[in-house]
Amino acid sequence: MDLENQRRVKEFAEQYGKENLIVLLGASEGEAAGLAAETVTLGDPTYAGPLAGVSLGLEVYHICEPEMKAEIDEAVYEEQISMMEMVLDVEDIVKEMTAIRSQL
Repeated sequence: MDLENQRRVKEFAEQYGKENLIVLLGASEGEAAGLAAETVTLGDPTYAGPLAGVSLGLEVYHICEPEMKAEIDEAVYEEQISMMEMVLDVEDIVKEMTAIRSQL
């Protein structure tokens, strides 16, 4: 997650409260999704950005996870996301996201 997005997430957490935010990711690889998820939950693991050493503990999901897919209108999901879902390793992404959430 780039430094600007870290800054924005941190500001939103301060402004709206952690309990009122959910971070929704769309990374194309499990490792990238896991790194971004770790950043917004446990803090920036590279210690380079605004979330270095800051554990926000935010809820975080990937757009292709079943929990999120169930929340989105089927027609919208089909039009906007399903093509990408066909080329992603969704199982790997879900595994990474689940592992990060289990650390909270």
